[in-house]
Amino acid sequence: MTERPNRVEATDAARELIADIRQEHPEIIFHQSGGCCDGSSPMCYPAADFRVGASDVKLGEIDGVAVYISGPQFAAWKHTQLILDVVPGRGGMFSLDNGREKRFLARARIFTQEEQAALERA
Repeated sequence: MTERPNRVEATDAARELIADIRQEHPEIIFHQSGGCCDGSSPMCYPAADFRVGASDVKLGEIDGVAVYISGPQFAAWKHTQLILDVVPGRGGMFSLDNGREKRFLARARIFTQEEQAALERA
């Protein structure tokens, strides 16, 4: 039987940027953006400054940092694992990665049939 996979993972580069941001902002949260001004980048906010919506879905945590996605977006992407990564560039206007010359990027991996079955059983 396949073990239930994590719905969210992070690269080493993402974990390093998270640790860097937490030096200034110890309590942060991620929300996978659904578009608009900052595209579809994962947005990083001070935890006290972001209100999780009633339809938001918690995908999991990366190094103790909660990662959420909107309900409608989760419905469209529930068959994939979100992988937080980092690339050169500017972060979203209101995201804490802005001004660091690198930004978070969401990558995705499609779950195998076995992994999807394990998620459905959980």
